[in-house]
Order: sequence, then C-alpha cells, then structure tokens
Amino acid sequence: MTSLGLIFKYFVSSRLRRGEGGNVATIFALALPVVVGGAGLGVETSYWYYSSLKLQATADAAAYAGALEKVAGSDTAAITAAATQSATDNGLGNGTIVVHTPPTSGPNTAKKAVEVILNQNLDRMFTAIFTQSKVSEKARAVALITDASKACMRALDPAAPQSVLFSGNTNVNLVGCSIMANSTASDAIKTQGSAGLSVDCLISVGGIVLNNPVTTVCKTPITQALPASDPFSDLATPAATNPCKNVNGSKTSQTLQAGTYCSGMDLKGNVALSSGTYVVQGSFKINAGAVVTCAAPCTGVTIFMSGSNTVSMNGNATVTLSAPTSGTYSGVLFYGDRTGNAAQSTFNGTADSLLTGAIYFPRQQVNYLGNFSGTGGCTQVVADTIQWSGSTTIKQDCTSLGMRDIPAAASVAVVE
Repeated sequence: MTSLGLIFKYFVSSRLRRGEGGNVATIFALALPVVVGGAGLGVETSYWYYSSLKLQATADAAAYAGALEKVAGSDTAAITAAATQSATDNGLGNGTIVVHTPPTSGPNTAKKAVEVILNQNLDRMFTAIFTQSKVSEKARAVALITDASKACMRALDPAAPQSVLFSGNTNVNLVGCSIMANSTASDAIKTQGSAGLSVDCLISVGGIVLNNPVTTVCKTPITQALPASDPFSDLATPAATNPCKNVNGSKTSQTLQAGTYCSGMDLKGNVALSSGTYVVQGSFKINAGAVVTCAAPCTGVTIFMSGSNTVSMNGNATVTLSAPTSGTYSGVLFYGDRTGNAAQSTFNGTADSLLTGAIYFPRQQVNYLGNFSGTGGCTQVVADTIQWSGSTTIKQDCTSLGMRDIPAAASVAVVE
C-alpha cells in the first residue's frame, strides 16, 4: 500500500506541475473508490479470516460441550442445549447452530459423536461500496466419544468417599473388565485390610487409595477421569400388577409365579421362581438354609425392588438365579427403583450360589459378601456405592447371556 501511495502522489504532483489540475481532479475522483476499496478489501479479508478462525474455534468448543453432556447420559435436547450455550458464551451472537448426534455426514455417522454446524452472516464495511450482500461463514466440528474399556463394576455416586471399597480378606479377579467410580472423592476407590484384587484397570473421577498391591493390565490406575453415565438409565420401570401375590411362609417347598408381591418376599426352605418379572413392594429376604432357584424351564427372572426396599441374602443360603437373555430386561437380574431413598442391599451366599446378570441399584449401596459369581463369571454390579468383601472371579464377556457391555471411562476429542 505504501508503494501505491507513492505512485499516486507522484502522478498527482507531476500533473499539477504540468498544469493539468482539472484532469487530475477528475482522475483522482475516479480512482479514489478503487484505492479505498482496495485498501478496504485488504482490511476486510483479514477480518473475515480472523472471524472464520473464531467461528471454527466456537464450533469445536460447542461440539466438545455437547459430547461431555452425552457422556453424562443426557438426551438430545440437553446435548443441544449444552452445545448452544457454549456457542453463545463464545460469541456466536446472531449466528445459527445445528446439532446432530450422531453426525449426519463424514466418517463418524455410525459412532458415538456430536456434530455442530454454525452459520453466521457478516456485515461489510469498506467493500459495501461494491455490494450490499452479507458475507456468509460456516464452521463444522465433530467431537467423538471413545470408551476406554468395559466395566464389571461401576459406582454412580458423584461424591461419596470409598464409593468402591474392597476390604477384609476378599480376593477378587476381574477378567477383561475394569472398575469405575464416578465419585470425585480422593478415596473414591479404596482397598484395605488384606483385600486382593486383579483387574484390567481402576478408573476414578476422583482419587484412588490402595493399601496393598493391586494387579492391573493398565500401567497405572486412572484418576481424574470423565464421569460415565448410568448404563441402565434407559431401563423401563416395571408396572405393578393386580392382584397382589404372596409367599406362603408355612411351606417348606413351593413354586412362585411372577407378578407383584405387595408385602415383600420372605423366602424359606426350597423355593423355585418361575420365569418373568417380579415387582417387590417390601423387602426381599432369603433366610439361612434356603435354596432358591429358577423353576424349569427357566428363561430368566428380573426382580424389581420398588421404592427404597432392599435385598437381604443370608450367607448360609444357596441362591442360583439368572436374568433373561432377551426382552426388555435382558441381562438384568436385580433392579432397584430410581425413585427410592438411600438404602443398602446385601448379597451373600454359599460357594455354590450363582447370580448371573446385572445387579443394578442406582440409589442404594450394594454389599457383596458372597464367595460366588454368575455362570462363567457373568455378574455385573452397578450401584450408588459398592462394598465388596467376598471372593470371586468375574468376567465381562457375557453378551451371549443377554448382558450389555458397560462402558468405563470415556474420552472426548474433536476429530473433524
């Protein structure tokens, strides 16, 4: 621009010396818009470039915010709201935002991801002398969610200390899966006493305290991880049915039918549970010496604990139950009500006991005391908090039994 100015100055001065003032004025008047427009175009081009970079950064941040909301288990409306709020906070102004999950284009359409598309129109300044049309800018970003591993146990409480605790002389071997705690406490996962633990990895949003050595596949336990959503948050609540059913406490042997037990279930002697869904409006108790099985032909049972009602299994009882392998409650053996208050359910039994399926109590602490697991090690525990003092081997490869995978710590990265 400096050289252009010098040339223009020389041109004007030479013309004036030659007495061509009138022509110079005319040429100057004609050339001025070109000079101003050229200078303005350079300024505005820089501005447009800066604005496009800012819009892309805003799209990246919005996609990341939406992905974090998705990791937390929120629905599409909440994901969109989080992405929109991020874009607004970063100065989107009168621009527009569109959010898709999963993305509608690109290489991640079939993956767990959030796509954000931003559009804005910029007013012209200097170049407005040439055209009044606005300058359109667009930015697109995709944030991909990657699950680091699968979990056999997950504690959902966001703040409880010792939300997963291994104590006593327990010896737990988890094959092909991890333990995940959503708690931000410094001791969210803790081992104490002579507890022995072998696991793919320990993953905590907060910290981990190990008072004795733990065998892990990952190099070191993972702390300060992203929280993981409730893997059963989409599970429907079973409806109560009429009439109420009852357990005959005077019988030493009986077969019970699925349905609603309005006064709870107090099991003694030999009890066979017919396949289906049990809604228990009271405590579910298995007494000492009881033998509880699934009645043939067994296609699985789901036991729903209504409200804040709890499970209590005596250590001298033998319990062999399995979840359905298909249908709404596929893979879910025990299901605690999400609307209940804080409580504790205790699972105990002999070494011959087998609980095959997921034990899901989002509002309760699960005390797992028995020296038993599920068929082939297929037991999962997802609860508000977990206290473990039994000895067992558990594995994650259980999809053949209708059980779903439980993602552990997720990572979020902007990939497009």
